[in-house]
Amino acid sequence: MENKDLNRFITEIELFKGLSAEEIEMVVAAVEKRKFNTGEYLFQESSPREAIFLIFEGEVELFKKSALGAETKLSYFSRFDFLGEGSLTEDSPHSTSARAKHKTITFMLKRDFFELNGPTALKIFSNISRVISRRMRQANARMISSAAQYESGRTRTEHDLLGYREVPYEYYYGIQTLRALENFNISGVQLNFYPVFAESLAMVKLAAAKANYDLGLLSKSLADAIVRASNEIINGKYTFHFVVDMIQGGAGTSTNMNANEVIANRALEILGHERGQYEFCHPNNHVNLSQSTNDAYPTAIKIALIRSNEKLIEVLIDLIASFKVKAKEFAHVIKMGRTQLQDAVPMTLGQAFEAYAVMLEEEIARLNQNVELFLEVNMGGTAIGTGINADPRYSGVVIEHLREITGKPIVLATNLVEATQDTGAFIMYSSAVKRLAVKLSKISNDLRLLSSGPRAGFNEINLPPMQPGSTIMPGKVNPVIPEVVNQIAFKVIGNDLTVTLAAEAGQLELNVMEPIIVYSLFESIEMLKNGMNTLNHRCIKGITANEERCREMVYNSIGLVTALNPVIGYEASNKLAKEALEGNRSVYDLVLEQKLMTKAQLDEVLDPKNMIAPRTMTKQG
Repeated sequence: MENKDLNRFITEIELFKGLSAEEIEMVVAAVEKRKFNTGEYLFQESSPREAIFLIFEGEVELFKKSALGAETKLSYFSRFDFLGEGSLTEDSPHSTSARAKHKTITFMLKRDFFELNGPTALKIFSNISRVISRRMRQANARMISSAAQYESGRTRTEHDLLGYREVPYEYYYGIQTLRALENFNISGVQLNFYPVFAESLAMVKLAAAKANYDLGLLSKSLADAIVRASNEIINGKYTFHFVVDMIQGGAGTSTNMNANEVIANRALEILGHERGQYEFCHPNNHVNLSQSTNDAYPTAIKIALIRSNEKLIEVLIDLIASFKVKAKEFAHVIKMGRTQLQDAVPMTLGQAFEAYAVMLEEEIARLNQNVELFLEVNMGGTAIGTGINADPRYSGVVIEHLREITGKPIVLATNLVEATQDTGAFIMYSSAVKRLAVKLSKISNDLRLLSSGPRAGFNEINLPPMQPGSTIMPGKVNPVIPEVVNQIAFKVIGNDLTVTLAAEAGQLELNVMEPIIVYSLFESIEMLKNGMNTLNHRCIKGITANEERCREMVYNSIGLVTALNPVIGYEASNKLAKEALEGNRSVYDLVLEQKLMTKAQLDEVLDPKNMIAPRTMTKQG
C-alpha cells in the first residue's frame, strides 16, 4: 500500500482527529500491517495489552466469555473503526476478546509510539477519552447501532396509520416499534434478551425474501439487500435493535414489525439510501411480503425454540456427565437407603448418583420428542390460514428455503387454518420442560437432605461451601445452590401453568396470547440452562462423601433386618427389629445373642457387597 493511501485512511479515523499533517506522517511511519484469517484472534481476554488495532478491511467481533465459557457478543467493528484503545491508558490485561469475523486487514500502533511522542500522544489521549465516553453511553442505551461510535442526536420523520413521529436516526427500528415501546413497558425484558429469537425472526424473513424473489415478486436488488440484512442479524449483528417488550398486546404484531423495520432500514443502507426512505424498501410491502404476523411470528417462535432446546440439552448432558463421574467416585461408599424418610436397605452412594444421572438422561428423549412438534409450521397461511395475499406456490417454496436456512426438516402443516389457531405444540413442550424442572427439584431436595447437619442431620455428603449462611449464626453454611434450583423449578412449573391458560384462551381463528406463551417458555429454558450450569459447576463437581458416617449409619440401622429376612423369616426379623429399637441395641449383637445365626453366616449375609444387589435365594418352606 502506498503511503498516501495509508495517510488518507489514518486521517479518517476519529482517534487521530486534530493531528497535524506531520503528526499523521509519524503515525503512518509507526503502524504495522497485520492480516487475520476468519476466526483468528486480534487479542484475547486476560492477554497483555500491546497495541491499538486500526481496521482497514474486514470485520471484527468483540466478545466476552463467562466463567463457564459462554460467549456474549459486545460489538462489531469494521473499516475506520479501532479497538484496543485501552492499551494506551491501562497496564491491566484485556478484559474482552476480539476475533476476525471475516478475513481482516489491520494496522497496529504499539504502545512505544506514545512513549516516544509525548505531545502527539496527549492529543490522541484526548480523543480516546471522548470516544470512551461515547461508547459508554452506547453500552448503557444498548440500542445504538453496533457500528456507530456515538449517538448523533439526529432524527428522521416516519409515519404510520396514526400519524407522524420523530425516530432517533441511529435506531434501525421505526415508528411502529417506537409506539410499541411506549405502549408495552411491561416486563422490562426486551426481545434482544433472547438473541436466538431475533435471529430466528431474521431466518423467516430471509426465507420469505428468497421465496418472493423465486416467484418474481421481488427484484434482485431488493431481495439481495433483504437477504444480506437478514443474514447480518442471523450472525449476531443488530439484535440490540429488537427492543419490544416480550409481553405485548397484538398477538406479536409489534415483534414482527420490529423485525420488518430493522431489516428494511439496514437493507436501505445496503442499497445506498437513508434509513426511513421506505419508498425504496418498505417494512410491510417488501420485508413482510407474502406474510402476516400470524404465520411469520409463530414460525420464528418454533425455530427459536428448536434451537434453544439444543442449548438446553447441551447443558443437561454436561450435568448428567458430572453425576456419572460422582457415581463412579462413590461406587464403594456404603450408605443407608431410605423410603418415606425412614431406614430402608443399604445401597451405595454411587448407586444414588447413578440414579440421578439416569433420571435426567430420560429427559433428553422427552425434550427432543416434544420439540419435534415445532417442525410443523403455517408459513403461507397469512392472516387466518386461508393464504390471502400469498401466491399459491409460496408455501412450498418458502418451506424449502426454511429447511435450507435452518438445517431442520421443517414441514408445512396439512391444514393452515387449524395450524394458525392451534397452540398444542407449546403445551406439550412446556410439559416436558416442566418435567425436567420437577426432577431437578427432587434431586436438589435430596442433596439438601443428604448434606443436612453437619452434626444434627444426615451429613452423608458435603456440598462445596459457596458463601456464609447467616448474619447471626457464626459458622453456618447453607445449601444455596440446590435451593436456587428449587426456586427455578417453582418458576418453571408456574410458567407451564401460564402456557396452559394462554393456550386455552385462544378464540376463533387466532390465539392472541402467544406472546406470553413465548416469554414463559424462553424464560423457563434460560433459567433451567443457568440453573443446571450453576448446579453442575458450583455444586455437583465439588461434592465429597463422608464415608465413615455413611458406614456407621448402615451398621446402626434397624434396616439391616431386611437382609436377614430370607434367612430367619419375616416374623423373627420383625421381632428382632422391635427389640433392637426398644432396647437401643445392635441388630448384629441380638442375632448372635439369640443364636439365630452363626457369626460366619451373619457376616456373610451382612457383607456390604451382598446387600446392594440381587443374590441367589434359597428355597422357602
